[in-house]
Order: sequence, then structure tokens, then C-alpha cells
Amino acid sequence: MRRILFVVAAVFATAALAVPAAFADSPHFLSASATVDSGGNLVATFKEAGLGNNATAAGISLSADATAVYQCFNNGGNHPKAGNKETVSGPVSSNGTFDVRHGSTSGSISVGAPGPGSFACPNGQTLHLISVVYTNVTLTNTSVSPNDVASIPGTFSSGTLFP
Repeated sequence: MRRILFVVAAVFATAALAVPAAFADSPHFLSASATVDSGGNLVATFKEAGLGNNATAAGISLSADATAVYQCFNNGGNHPKAGNKETVSGPVSSNGTFDVRHGSTSGSISVGAPGPGSFACPNGQTLHLISVVYTNVTLTNTSVSPNDVASIPGTFSSGTLFP
């Protein structure tokens, strides 16, 4: 009788250890899209599932390559005919933390255009971001290993921002 109880206990113990493997986490982005807002910021919206029932937060990173155009304007809102314009390119990124409920998370994360660097306007003129274009847009869940990655295809452009 003891042997039978021991065998039954061993079977239940093995089953108890195998069950978590059956419910293993499998993070994946269900949706990911991007737009450029009126200020020239890239805004990515996403929904991710498969994060498991024990996760409480997810670290999400947004990265892209960006090209921004800056130009000087006088106090009347006109740009001088001189070449007071600068194009800046480079990688941009932002990180955020999002609550996980029932194994999924969703939200929006944004990143701004690269700064003008050392470009400056002469006295009496103000520097403005004219336009920005984003490519190679990627969302990454940095809270899971291996990282869950979603590439958002396309080129995202602000159009003319000023004036």
C-alpha cells in the first residue's frame, strides 16, 4: 500500500513540475504602429501579450533613426534668405515602464527629434524645428529574455512644422 501511495505521490509531483512548463510565457507584440504628432515627436502605440501571470510591469524601449531640419526665423516669423538651416541625423530612443495585467500590456511611448547640436541662430532670430523623418522604428520589451522585438515598417514624416 505504501508503494502505491509513493508512486501516486511521485506522479502528482512530476505533474506539478510539468504544469508550469505548459503555461510558459511567450511574449509577442499583437500590434505596433507609429505616427508623428504635431510637435514632431514619434509616437508608437502597441499591445503585447504572453507576458505571464506573474509579471507586473514591462520595460518598453522605442528606437528609430531620425533626420531633423532646423531653421532660423526672425521675430516677424520669416526666415532670412541666408542659409540659416541645419540638417541633423542620428539615432533616437526612449524607455518606459508599463503595467501588466492578465499577462498583457498596452500603451504609447514617444521620442523626440534629435537636437540641433551646436547650430545656433544669430541675435534677433529664433531656432525652430522645421521637419523630421523617422525610419527603422523598433519597439523592444527589455523585461523579457530574450527581448521581444517589433519592427514597425515605413517612413514616418512630420511634414512642415513651422511656420
